[in-house]
Amino acid sequence: MSTDPHKSGSNLPEHGDVSFESRDISISSVLWSLLYLAITVIVSLGICLYFFKFSAKYAASQDTPPPMVRQQMSASDEMNASMPPEPRLQGLPGHISDPQQDLRDKIAADAKANESYGWVDEKAGIAQIPVKEAMKIIADKGLPGATQAVPAALEKKK
Repeated sequence: MSTDPHKSGSNLPEHGDVSFESRDISISSVLWSLLYLAITVIVSLGICLYFFKFSAKYAASQDTPPPMVRQQMSASDEMNASMPPEPRLQGLPGHISDPQQDLRDKIAADAKANESYGWVDEKAGIAQIPVKEAMKIIADKGLPGATQAVPAALEKKK
């Protein structure tokens, strides 16, 4: 770059191998490029929509009509015929029950069973008691088999 005084009236330095632009970019060329891009996108969208509609009409015209039995079916029968056979996964279309409500009902039934008294086998003397009560009994008395085995094992070590 030259530091010599400039011969022309501009304040830009002059050099034989370097040229300077008066502006960095041309706004009009950027706007024209964006306009061409928008036109290209719109034309491409129009062409794609035309081919989509054409191929949909062509596929519908080549499709065989449904049998007479299918044409006379009600909407619910047709929906059931289009679904896979039972058992179906919960929460999918065609399944009547609500999986969240089923889970809430299951949790409530389990909690009720864990907190109730009853006979499992009355002849054998097996009863069902709440889990909290069973834990208290085990903490007070210990397990039946463990109380005798533990002291014997300790005595052998000594």
